Amino acid sequence: MRAFLPSRSTALVGSLAAATLLTACGSMMGSKPMASSFSQASLPPSIQVPSGNKVAMETVGMGDITYECRDKANMPGQTEWVFVGPDARLMDRSGKQVGKYYGPPATWESMDGSKLTATQVAVAPSGPTSLPYQLVKANPAMGSGAMTGITYIQRVALQGGVAPASMPCTPATKGQKQVVKYQADYIFWKAS
Repeated sequence: MRAFLPSRSTALVGSLAAATLLTACGSMMGSKPMASSFSQASLPPSIQVPSGNKVAMETVGMGDITYECRDKANMPGQTEWVFVGPDARLMDRSGKQVGKYYGPPATWESMDGSKLTATQVAVAPSGPTSLPYQLVKANPAMGSGAMTGITYIQRVALQGGVAPASMPCTPATKGQKQVVKYQADYIFWKAS
């Protein structure tokens, strides 16, 4: 009987391992980048990219947003958390780093050295604890590579990144900086 139990346990463990491996492989197959898979249908109209453009690249930005406690503009004696800039890695859908996003000014840079800045077109609320959706119109790229020809960038699928709630911004804390974690998809578009 002792010889029989280990072989049943081994068979069970082997079956579970095979099932887990098949599930993991199936998950990886579904996460591969597919330029035609992104749909704007559920996004607010103000941040939808105009027709005549197509998805060129989908990335996931993961990193930090820095805020600084500063005086409110034209409101003496009042303070607020002010967005200073991002510092994030841009990953493709398989998890490989393909670039970085930093600022100011907001700059998207590919690992091939091409990079661009952009002008904000629109924002729309995405949720109470997340940065807003954003649509920017790309300025001409510097260098040649993945960023060449990009027309628009959308920031979607947001998680976190809003001004810190755990520390109040007061005249006594003016000048202090806080770093907040965030994640967002950056969808790059080119003229079709």
